Amino acid sequence: MSLLEAPIWRDSGTWIVLGVSLLTIVVAVVMHQVIRRVLRAPPPDEPDKND
Repeated sequence: MSLLEAPIWRDSGTWIVLGVSLLTIVVAVVMHQVIRRVLRAPPPDEPDKND
């Protein structure tokens, strides 16, 4: 029996775990890009403090 013919591939739990893992990786990559974009943005202009 080869690895591709193993009964684990016919189990729905395997596909659920693989899907959740893939979704987690995609969300992490998107969050990483968003955080990098926010941190690289120039700081906002601060109003003059004339107290």
